[in-house]
Amino acid sequence: MEKRVKIGILDDYQGVSQALADWSLVARKCSIESFREPIDSSDLQERLERFEIISAMRERTQFPRELLKKLPNLRLLVTTGMRNSAIDLEAATDLGILVCGTRSVAHSTVELTWALILSLLRSIPLENSEIRMGRWQTTIGQTLKGKTLGVLGLGRLGTEVARIGQAFGMSVISWSQHLNVEHAQKSGVQAVSRETLFRDADVLTIHLVLSERTLGLVGMNDLSQMKPSAFLVNTSRGPIVKKNALVKALRENMIRGAGLDVFDEEPISISDPLVNLSNTILTPHLGYVSEDGYRVFFGDTVENILAYLDSNPLRILNEDVLGKMKPKW
Repeated sequence: MEKRVKIGILDDYQGVSQALADWSLVARKCSIESFREPIDSSDLQERLERFEIISAMRERTQFPRELLKKLPNLRLLVTTGMRNSAIDLEAATDLGILVCGTRSVAHSTVELTWALILSLLRSIPLENSEIRMGRWQTTIGQTLKGKTLGVLGLGRLGTEVARIGQAFGMSVISWSQHLNVEHAQKSGVQAVSRETLFRDADVLTIHLVLSERTLGLVGMNDLSQMKPSAFLVNTSRGPIVKKNALVKALRENMIRGAGLDVFDEEPISISDPLVNLSNTILTPHLGYVSEDGYRVFFGDTVENILAYLDSNPLRILNEDVLGKMKPKW
């Protein structure tokens, strides 16, 4: 009897990975185990060492060299999306572990960004809570038309967020360390200095990739230049903003509020100061968490696994691994 390939699906919080894609062909050749709860880092080796194939959801689980070296059976690591800073690609290549990615949908994060912006300006979570307690109209909302949207990072997501801001009648300004001024102009966005971005934005939204260059990019000097009436929204990565500076700015009402989908540590602790501030709206890294997005993620994951089993891998993130001994092709 042919030995069945073992597959582990990590961080399947909602338990939907096998319902949102057709795994039937994979199931004929493999045994599949799904993990709904995060695995403690100290238990990862013991829990994962039996798997030949692992499916990882974004950066929820870290795969440093030290862990990869302790997974002798691992041959294929599939990450949702085509970029995952939690995986040591160089180590995977050295160890002969194939890493493949999936396509993704951009509009999911863009839409959540605007959900946070509108929730902040119209105090939707608070009013929802108040009406259930018998209180009626306890806040006065802000409108978007005529205000200034500041976009930190005008890539694919930032450009889409800017376009929607324009549809609301907002003026849109942008800055980043390598802003494409020509692209900004074509998108109807005014390229400005860093100081102007933070000083003039009524809503400042962050759309940057986390890297050594952007780690801690937004600090107290930036936040202190913002209007006391301004809001900050971050659906990119928590560490782009210095947490202590943001907490101070919110506590001291240097800015009016913040909508945050991402945090330095995830899941965020209930004792975290950001959780206990009254001028924050928080979501649990939902930017990419949509049914449409998950169908793409898991559909491509299935394709990647079948292609691997057929010795014809797809969407390879570490091409150099193909010359290594460990994979069987």
